[in-house]
Amino acid sequence: MAETNASGSAYSPKQYWTGVAKTHSGDESGFAPVLHPDAPAWFNAQIDKLQFRAINRALGIAGIPTGAHVLDVGCGTGRWIRRYRALGFRVTGVDATDGMIRIAKNRDSGPSMLVGEAGALPFPDGYFDLVSDVTVIQHVPMAAQGAAFAEMVRILKPGGRILILELIRGEGTHIFPRKPRGWIDLGRSYGANLIDWFGQEYLLLDRAFASAVHAIGGRRNKLPSKEGDPEIPRAGLSRRIFWNLRRSSLLLSTVTEPLAERIVPNRIATHAVFVFRKG
Repeated sequence: MAETNASGSAYSPKQYWTGVAKTHSGDESGFAPVLHPDAPAWFNAQIDKLQFRAINRALGIAGIPTGAHVLDVGCGTGRWIRRYRALGFRVTGVDATDGMIRIAKNRDSGPSMLVGEAGALPFPDGYFDLVSDVTVIQHVPMAAQGAAFAEMVRILKPGGRILILELIRGEGTHIFPRKPRGWIDLGRSYGANLIDWFGQEYLLLDRAFASAVHAIGGRRNKLPSKEGDPEIPRAGLSRRIFWNLRRSSLLLSTVTEPLAERIVPNRIATHAVFVFRKG
């Protein structure tokens, strides 16, 4: 499905991610194709750590027992497949692009991965105990997000859980975020009742630094990054200086992140994690 995005051009999720997988197939960490393709490896590694901590917290909220059957929608390069498997779950992955599946299999994510789109999942009704979606539906055009959520509910067993980590602020040519209430209402409209939710990725100092760079530099010679992040220099010395400074801002933000999670309202985060129950 193609939809006109904020820049006025046609956007097809499958076409976009096929291109990302091809461009970044040689990334050793496997993070570039599924996080921030134009960021340094150390930046993506830190974002991945924060997401992993959030997913572990969400699994505790979900209360899914060891041995449960989990589907990771939009499995990408297989990072969550490997982690769910290490946690003792039986895991299946599905992704819309052959390229991502190939990368995942090359990274030893196991054989249980299929090509399939979020809006037409190739599984029978009531098949899984938990469906996981980490920054996937936000890349589906708004008009098709309902179909994707309906499919996740359909393949869940009664009482099964849905765990989503999605963007709640920002803008971009291939992201379609919702406010927290929008994600909650989307789930409820398809028979998924919210158990709990929390903000994820505050990174207040880092966001302030990146926003300052964006405000000072304007939009000239900039390249937008993946998840609504303020635009970053395209190349050259300015790019190196930017990332050298940003390493410090990210480190300081990471140190203060636990405090931000306790005292800053959830809606201030860039992302949020939602845990739903079917029925």
